Amino acid sequence: MTIIGPQGFRAAGLAAGIKDGERLDLALVVNDGPQHAAAGLFTTNQVKAAPVLWSQQVLAGGALRGVVLNSGGANACTGPEGFQTTHATAEKAAELLGCGAGEIAVCSTGIIGEQLPRAKVLAGLEKAVAGLADTVVAGTAAATAVLTTDSRPKQVQIVDDDGWSVGGFAKGSGMIAPAMATMLVVLTTDAVADAATCEAALRNAVEWTFNRLDIDGGTSTNDTVLLLASGASEVTVSVDELTSTLTAACAALCQELQADAEGATKRVSVSVRGARSDADALTVARTVSQDNLCKTAWFGSDPNWGRIAMAVGRSAAMVDPERLAITINGVAMCRDGVAAGDRHAADLAGPEILVEIDLGVGDGVGGILTTDLSHAYVEENSAYSS
Repeated sequence: MTIIGPQGFRAAGLAAGIKDGERLDLALVVNDGPQHAAAGLFTTNQVKAAPVLWSQQVLAGGALRGVVLNSGGANACTGPEGFQTTHATAEKAAELLGCGAGEIAVCSTGIIGEQLPRAKVLAGLEKAVAGLADTVVAGTAAATAVLTTDSRPKQVQIVDDDGWSVGGFAKGSGMIAPAMATMLVVLTTDAVADAATCEAALRNAVEWTFNRLDIDGGTSTNDTVLLLASGASEVTVSVDELTSTLTAACAALCQELQADAEGATKRVSVSVRGARSDADALTVARTVSQDNLCKTAWFGSDPNWGRIAMAVGRSAAMVDPERLAITINGVAMCRDGVAAGDRHAADLAGPEILVEIDLGVGDGVGGILTTDLSHAYVEENSAYSS
Protein backbone atom coordinates (compact mmCIF):
# COMPACT_ATOMS: atom_id res chain seq x y z
CA MET A 1 0.00 0.00 0.00
CA THR A 2 2.79 2.48 -0.79
CA ILE A 3 4.40 4.46 -3.58
CA ILE A 4 6.90 1.64 -4.15
CA GLY A 5 4.23 -1.06 -4.53
CA PRO A 6 4.55 -1.01 -8.33
CA GLN A 7 7.79 -2.54 -9.64
CA GLY A 8 10.70 -0.31 -10.58
CA PHE A 9 10.48 2.31 -7.85
CA ARG A 10 12.43 3.23 -4.74
CA ALA A 11 11.78 5.91 -2.15
CA ALA A 12 13.22 7.59 0.92
CA GLY A 13 12.03 10.00 3.59
CA LEU A 14 14.14 11.70 6.24
CA ALA A 15 14.63 14.69 8.51
CA ALA A 16 16.81 17.22 6.68
CA GLY A 17 16.36 19.97 9.26
CA ILE A 18 13.94 22.06 7.21
CA LYS A 19 11.45 21.72 10.07
CA ASP A 20 12.38 22.05 13.72
CA GLY A 21 13.31 18.90 15.58
CA GLU A 22 13.52 15.45 14.06
CA ARG A 23 10.35 15.54 11.97
CA LEU A 24 10.61 14.04 8.49
CA ASP A 25 10.67 16.81 5.89
CA LEU A 26 12.42 15.59 2.74
CA ALA A 27 11.28 12.82 0.39
CA LEU A 28 12.66 11.29 -2.77
CA VAL A 29 10.88 8.97 -5.23
CA VAL A 30 12.97 7.37 -8.00
CA ASN A 31 11.90 5.54 -11.14
CA ASP A 32 14.46 2.84 -11.96
CA GLY A 33 12.78 1.98 -15.24
CA PRO A 34 13.24 0.44 -17.67
CA GLN A 35 10.96 3.24 -18.91
CA HIS A 36 10.60 6.75 -17.49
CA ALA A 37 7.36 8.13 -18.93
CA ALA A 38 5.63 10.76 -16.83
CA ALA A 39 2.85 13.33 -16.75
CA GLY A 40 1.82 16.10 -14.37
CA LEU A 41 -0.98 18.52 -13.61
CA PHE A 42 -0.53 21.71 -11.64
CA THR A 43 -2.34 24.49 -9.81
CA THR A 44 -4.34 27.06 -11.77
CA ASN A 45 -3.47 29.72 -9.19
CA GLN A 46 -1.76 32.64 -10.95
CA VAL A 47 0.72 32.85 -8.07
CA LYS A 48 2.77 29.71 -8.67
CA ALA A 49 5.57 28.46 -6.46
CA ALA A 50 9.08 28.04 -7.85
CA PRO A 51 8.90 24.21 -7.84
CA VAL A 52 5.65 24.33 -9.84
CA LEU A 53 7.26 26.56 -12.47
CA TRP A 54 10.27 24.24 -12.62
CA SER A 55 8.28 21.01 -12.78
CA GLN A 56 5.96 22.37 -15.47
CA GLN A 57 9.02 22.95 -17.65
CA VAL A 58 10.42 19.52 -16.86
CA LEU A 59 7.18 17.68 -17.66
CA ALA A 60 7.16 19.17 -21.15
CA GLY A 61 9.68 16.42 -21.92
CA GLY A 62 7.31 13.67 -20.76
CA ALA A 63 9.94 11.83 -18.69
CA LEU A 64 11.04 11.75 -15.06
CA ARG A 65 13.75 9.83 -13.25
CA GLY A 66 12.86 11.21 -9.86
CA VAL A 67 10.81 13.58 -7.70
CA VAL A 68 12.19 15.55 -4.75
CA LEU A 69 9.60 16.75 -2.24
CA ASN A 70 9.90 18.80 0.92
CA SER A 71 7.61 20.06 3.65
CA GLY A 72 8.43 22.93 5.97
CA GLY A 73 8.35 25.60 3.26
CA ALA A 74 6.35 26.21 0.08
CA ASN A 75 9.11 28.11 -1.75
CA ALA A 76 6.38 30.35 -3.15
CA CYS A 77 6.70 34.13 -3.52
CA THR A 78 10.46 33.77 -3.00
CA GLY A 79 11.70 35.44 -6.19
CA PRO A 80 14.83 34.48 -8.15
CA GLU A 81 16.52 33.02 -5.07
CA GLY A 82 13.66 30.59 -4.57
CA PHE A 83 13.79 29.43 -8.18
CA GLN A 84 17.57 29.01 -7.89
CA THR A 85 17.01 26.76 -4.86
CA THR A 86 14.61 24.61 -6.86
CA HIS A 87 17.06 24.46 -9.77
CA ALA A 88 19.93 23.56 -7.44
CA THR A 89 17.80 20.82 -5.88
CA ALA A 90 17.09 19.26 -9.26
CA GLU A 91 20.73 19.51 -10.31
CA LYS A 92 21.92 17.87 -7.09
CA ALA A 93 19.42 15.03 -7.40
CA ALA A 94 20.38 14.53 -11.04
CA GLU A 95 24.08 14.41 -10.15
CA LEU A 96 23.46 11.78 -7.48
CA LEU A 97 21.17 9.69 -9.70
CA GLY A 98 23.25 9.95 -12.86
CA CYS A 99 20.71 11.73 -15.05
CA GLY A 100 19.89 15.24 -16.26
CA ALA A 101 18.27 17.96 -14.16
CA GLY A 102 15.50 18.05 -16.75
CA GLU A 103 14.43 14.61 -15.54
CA ILE A 104 13.85 15.70 -11.93
CA ALA A 105 10.59 17.23 -10.67
CA VAL A 106 10.53 19.23 -7.44
CA CYS A 107 7.59 19.76 -5.08
CA SER A 108 7.38 21.88 -1.93
CA THR A 109 4.73 22.55 0.70
CA GLY A 110 4.51 24.73 3.79
CA ILE A 111 4.46 28.43 4.61
CA ILE A 112 4.44 30.85 1.66
CA GLY A 113 7.03 33.63 1.41
CA GLU A 114 10.00 32.12 3.23
CA GLN A 115 13.21 30.89 1.63
CA LEU A 116 14.09 27.23 1.95
CA PRO A 117 17.42 26.43 3.66
CA ARG A 118 19.17 25.37 0.46
CA ALA A 119 22.21 23.84 2.14
CA LYS A 120 20.01 21.62 4.31
CA VAL A 121 17.97 20.48 1.32
CA LEU A 122 21.06 19.56 -0.69
CA ALA A 123 22.71 17.77 2.22
CA GLY A 124 19.48 15.93 2.89
CA LEU A 125 19.38 14.78 -0.72
CA GLU A 126 22.70 12.99 -0.34
CA LYS A 127 21.29 11.06 2.62
CA ALA A 128 18.06 10.37 0.76
CA VAL A 129 19.82 8.84 -2.23
CA ALA A 130 21.94 6.71 0.09
CA GLY A 131 18.78 5.54 1.86
CA LEU A 132 16.66 4.70 -1.21
CA ALA A 133 14.80 1.40 -0.83
CA ASP A 134 11.84 -0.50 -2.27
CA THR A 135 10.38 -1.37 1.13
CA VAL A 136 7.09 -0.44 2.74
CA VAL A 137 9.02 1.42 5.43
CA ALA A 138 10.76 3.58 2.82
CA GLY A 139 7.50 4.31 1.02
CA THR A 140 5.76 5.30 4.23
CA ALA A 141 8.69 7.50 5.24
CA ALA A 142 8.40 9.37 1.94
CA ALA A 143 4.64 9.77 2.40
CA THR A 144 5.22 11.10 5.92
CA ALA A 145 7.95 13.56 4.96
CA VAL A 146 5.53 15.67 2.87
CA LEU A 147 2.97 16.22 5.65
CA THR A 148 2.20 19.65 7.08
CA THR A 149 -1.01 19.91 9.10
CA ASP A 150 -2.02 16.38 8.08
CA SER A 151 -2.44 13.97 10.98
CA ARG A 152 -1.29 10.89 9.07
CA PRO A 153 0.23 9.74 5.76
CA LYS A 154 -2.18 8.94 2.94
CA GLN A 155 -1.21 6.02 0.71
CA VAL A 156 -2.76 3.66 -1.82
CA GLN A 157 -1.96 0.71 -4.07
CA ILE A 158 -4.34 -0.96 -6.50
CA VAL A 159 -3.27 -4.13 -8.27
CA ASP A 160 -4.81 -4.94 -11.65
CA ASP A 161 -5.75 -8.50 -12.52
CA ASP A 162 -3.33 -8.39 -15.46
CA GLY A 163 -0.33 -8.04 -13.16
CA TRP A 164 0.37 -4.32 -13.07
CA SER A 165 -0.47 -1.80 -10.38
CA VAL A 166 -0.76 1.84 -9.36
CA GLY A 167 0.63 3.17 -6.08
CA GLY A 168 0.85 6.60 -4.59
CA PHE A 169 0.69 9.04 -1.73
CA ALA A 170 -0.96 12.40 -1.15
CA LYS A 171 -0.73 15.22 1.34
CA GLY A 172 -3.19 17.98 2.06
CA SER A 173 -5.68 18.88 4.76
CA GLY A 174 -6.38 22.54 4.06
CA MET A 175 -6.20 25.05 1.19
CA ILE A 176 -7.88 22.46 -1.02
CA ALA A 177 -10.05 23.63 -3.92
CA PRO A 178 -8.13 22.49 -6.97
CA ALA A 179 -8.83 23.04 -10.62
CA MET A 180 -6.07 20.80 -11.98
CA ALA A 181 -4.65 18.89 -9.05
CA THR A 182 -4.68 18.92 -5.28
CA MET A 183 -1.91 19.65 -2.87
CA LEU A 184 0.97 17.23 -3.49
CA VAL A 185 0.27 13.82 -5.03
CA VAL A 186 2.76 11.36 -6.49
CA LEU A 187 1.46 8.30 -8.33
CA THR A 188 3.50 5.42 -9.73
CA THR A 189 2.68 2.57 -12.09
CA ASP A 190 4.68 -0.32 -13.48
CA ALA A 191 2.47 -0.50 -16.57
CA VAL A 192 3.99 0.10 -20.00
CA ALA A 193 2.58 3.48 -21.04
CA ASP A 194 4.07 6.36 -23.01
CA ALA A 195 3.88 10.00 -21.93
CA ALA A 196 0.76 10.70 -24.02
CA THR A 197 -1.08 7.77 -22.45
CA CYS A 198 0.00 8.87 -18.98
CA GLU A 199 -1.16 12.45 -19.53
CA ALA A 200 -4.55 11.49 -20.96
CA ALA A 201 -5.22 8.96 -18.20
CA LEU A 202 -4.06 11.31 -15.46
CA ARG A 203 -6.16 14.19 -16.74
CA ASN A 204 -9.24 11.95 -16.91
CA ALA A 205 -8.68 10.52 -13.42
CA VAL A 206 -8.02 13.89 -11.80
CA GLU A 207 -11.11 15.47 -13.32
CA TRP A 208 -13.39 12.98 -11.55
CA THR A 209 -11.51 12.81 -8.25
CA PHE A 210 -9.21 15.57 -7.05
CA ASN A 211 -11.09 18.21 -9.01
CA ARG A 212 -14.25 17.22 -7.08
CA LEU A 213 -12.67 17.69 -3.64
CA ASP A 214 -13.20 21.13 -2.11
CA ILE A 215 -12.41 21.59 1.56
CA ASP A 216 -12.21 25.36 1.95
CA GLY A 217 -12.17 27.07 -1.44
CA GLY A 218 -8.40 27.71 -1.33
CA THR A 219 -6.44 26.77 -4.47
CA SER A 220 -2.83 26.41 -3.37
CA THR A 221 0.21 28.02 -5.00
CA ASN A 222 1.86 24.57 -4.99
CA ASP A 223 -0.80 22.05 -6.09
CA THR A 224 0.87 19.26 -8.06
CA VAL A 225 -0.05 15.74 -9.10
CA LEU A 226 2.55 13.60 -10.85
CA LEU A 227 2.41 10.18 -12.51
CA LEU A 228 5.55 8.12 -13.16
CA ALA A 229 5.47 4.94 -15.28
CA SER A 230 8.34 2.43 -15.09
CA GLY A 231 7.10 -0.23 -17.51
CA ALA A 232 8.64 -2.85 -15.22
CA SER A 233 5.59 -5.13 -15.36
CA GLU A 234 5.98 -5.45 -19.15
CA VAL A 235 2.18 -5.14 -19.45
CA THR A 236 1.09 -2.54 -22.00
CA VAL A 237 -2.10 -0.66 -21.11
CA SER A 238 -4.52 1.53 -23.02
CA VAL A 239 -5.64 4.99 -21.95
CA ASP A 240 -8.96 3.56 -20.75
CA GLU A 241 -7.29 0.80 -18.73
CA LEU A 242 -4.86 3.19 -17.07
CA THR A 243 -7.63 5.74 -16.47
CA SER A 244 -9.79 3.18 -14.69
CA THR A 245 -7.13 2.08 -12.22
CA LEU A 246 -5.76 5.59 -11.73
CA THR A 247 -9.27 6.88 -11.00
CA ALA A 248 -9.76 4.21 -8.34
CA ALA A 249 -6.43 5.10 -6.73
CA CYS A 250 -7.11 8.84 -6.82
CA ALA A 251 -10.63 8.35 -5.42
CA ALA A 252 -9.20 6.42 -2.49
CA LEU A 253 -6.68 9.19 -1.79
CA CYS A 254 -9.48 11.79 -2.08
CA GLN A 255 -11.44 10.03 0.64
CA GLU A 256 -8.39 10.08 2.90
CA LEU A 257 -7.80 13.78 2.21
CA GLN A 258 -11.44 14.54 3.00
CA ALA A 259 -11.38 12.51 6.21
CA ASP A 260 -8.19 14.22 7.42
CA ALA A 261 -9.17 17.77 6.48
CA GLU A 262 -8.28 20.44 9.01
CA GLY A 263 -10.76 20.48 11.87
CA ALA A 264 -13.29 18.34 10.02
CA THR A 265 -16.01 16.61 12.04
CA LYS A 266 -18.31 15.88 9.07
CA ARG A 267 -17.61 14.33 5.69
CA VAL A 268 -20.08 15.93 3.30
CA SER A 269 -21.07 14.86 -0.22
CA VAL A 270 -22.96 17.43 -2.28
CA SER A 271 -24.68 15.79 -5.26
CA VAL A 272 -26.50 17.78 -7.95
CA ARG A 273 -28.75 16.53 -10.74
CA GLY A 274 -31.28 18.08 -13.09
CA ALA A 275 -28.95 20.91 -14.08
CA ARG A 276 -28.86 22.57 -17.49
CA SER A 277 -25.39 21.02 -18.00
CA ASP A 278 -22.77 19.04 -16.11
CA ALA A 279 -20.81 22.28 -15.75
CA ASP A 280 -23.80 23.97 -14.10
CA ALA A 281 -24.24 21.00 -11.76
CA LEU A 282 -20.60 21.25 -10.69
CA THR A 283 -20.93 25.01 -10.21
CA VAL A 284 -23.87 24.53 -7.85
CA ALA A 285 -22.17 21.74 -5.93
CA ARG A 286 -19.01 23.79 -5.50
CA THR A 287 -20.91 26.91 -4.42
CA VAL A 288 -22.79 24.97 -1.75
CA SER A 289 -19.65 23.19 -0.59
CA GLN A 290 -17.77 26.48 -0.16
CA ASP A 291 -20.57 28.39 1.58
CA ASN A 292 -19.63 29.12 5.19
CA LEU A 293 -23.25 29.24 6.38
CA CYS A 294 -23.86 25.77 4.97
CA LYS A 295 -20.58 24.47 6.41
CA THR A 296 -21.28 25.82 9.90
CA ALA A 297 -24.79 24.34 9.84
CA TRP A 298 -23.28 20.95 9.02
CA PHE A 299 -20.87 21.36 11.92
CA GLY A 300 -23.85 21.95 14.20
CA SER A 301 -25.74 18.96 12.74
CA ASP A 302 -28.41 21.46 11.74
CA PRO A 303 -30.54 20.44 8.69
CA ASN A 304 -30.95 24.09 7.65
CA TRP A 305 -31.92 23.56 4.03
CA GLY A 306 -32.66 27.25 3.58
CA ARG A 307 -28.92 27.94 3.58
CA ILE A 308 -28.45 25.37 0.85
CA ALA A 309 -31.24 26.96 -1.20
CA MET A 310 -29.57 30.35 -0.74
CA ALA A 311 -26.23 29.01 -1.95
CA VAL A 312 -27.86 27.34 -4.96
CA GLY A 313 -29.57 30.59 -5.88
CA ARG A 314 -26.44 32.72 -5.70
CA SER A 315 -24.46 30.36 -7.92
CA ALA A 316 -23.76 31.20 -11.56
CA ALA A 317 -25.84 28.25 -12.76
CA MET A 318 -29.33 28.47 -14.26
CA VAL A 319 -31.82 27.94 -11.42
CA ASP A 320 -35.62 27.84 -11.45
CA PRO A 321 -36.68 28.36 -7.81
CA GLU A 322 -40.06 26.72 -8.44
CA ARG A 323 -38.39 23.44 -9.46
CA LEU A 324 -35.72 23.24 -6.75
CA ALA A 325 -35.65 20.14 -4.55
CA ILE A 326 -33.28 19.44 -1.65
CA THR A 327 -32.81 16.20 0.28
CA ILE A 328 -30.49 15.75 3.28
CA ASN A 329 -29.48 12.28 4.43
CA GLY A 330 -32.40 10.79 2.55
CA VAL A 331 -35.06 13.11 4.00
CA ALA A 332 -36.85 15.52 1.64
CA MET A 333 -36.38 19.09 2.90
CA CYS A 334 -37.61 21.11 -0.05
CA ARG A 335 -39.74 20.31 -3.09
CA ASP A 336 -40.72 22.71 -5.88
CA GLY A 337 -39.00 25.49 -3.97
CA VAL A 338 -40.98 25.18 -0.72
CA ALA A 339 -40.71 23.18 2.50
CA ALA A 340 -41.44 19.49 2.01
CA GLY A 341 -41.82 18.40 5.63
CA ASP A 342 -40.20 18.45 9.05
CA ARG A 343 -36.54 19.39 8.65
CA HIS A 344 -35.74 17.83 12.02
CA ALA A 345 -36.54 14.40 10.60
CA ALA A 346 -33.08 14.44 9.03
CA ASP A 347 -30.46 12.95 11.36
CA LEU A 348 -27.12 14.72 10.96
CA ALA A 349 -25.58 13.50 14.21
CA GLY A 350 -23.21 11.08 12.48
CA PRO A 351 -20.00 11.93 10.61
CA GLU A 352 -21.51 11.49 7.12
CA ILE A 353 -23.85 13.99 5.43
CA LEU A 354 -25.33 13.57 1.95
CA VAL A 355 -26.87 16.67 0.37
CA GLU A 356 -28.85 15.94 -2.80
CA ILE A 357 -30.03 18.82 -4.96
CA ASP A 358 -32.33 18.52 -7.98
CA LEU A 359 -32.57 21.66 -10.12
CA GLY A 360 -35.22 20.21 -12.41
CA VAL A 361 -34.08 22.10 -15.51
CA GLY A 362 -32.05 19.55 -17.46
CA ASP A 363 -29.97 16.37 -17.39
CA GLY A 364 -26.68 17.72 -15.98
CA VAL A 365 -25.11 16.00 -12.98
CA GLY A 366 -22.13 16.70 -10.74
CA GLY A 367 -20.84 16.44 -7.21
CA ILE A 368 -18.26 17.67 -4.72
CA LEU A 369 -16.73 16.16 -1.59
CA THR A 370 -16.29 18.65 1.23
CA THR A 371 -16.36 19.02 5.03
CA ASP A 372 -17.88 21.19 7.72
CA LEU A 373 -16.36 24.35 9.18
CA SER A 374 -15.46 23.82 12.82
CA HIS A 375 -13.87 25.72 15.72
CA ALA A 376 -10.76 23.59 15.23
CA TYR A 377 -10.37 24.71 11.60
CA VAL A 378 -10.49 28.37 12.62
CA GLU A 379 -8.09 27.86 15.50
CA GLU A 380 -5.58 25.92 13.41
CA ASN A 381 -5.54 28.39 10.53
CA SER A 382 -5.57 31.51 12.68
CA ALA A 383 -2.11 30.67 14.02
CA TYR A 384 -0.56 28.65 11.18
CA SER A 385 2.47 30.88 10.61
CA SER A 386 2.97 31.88 14.23
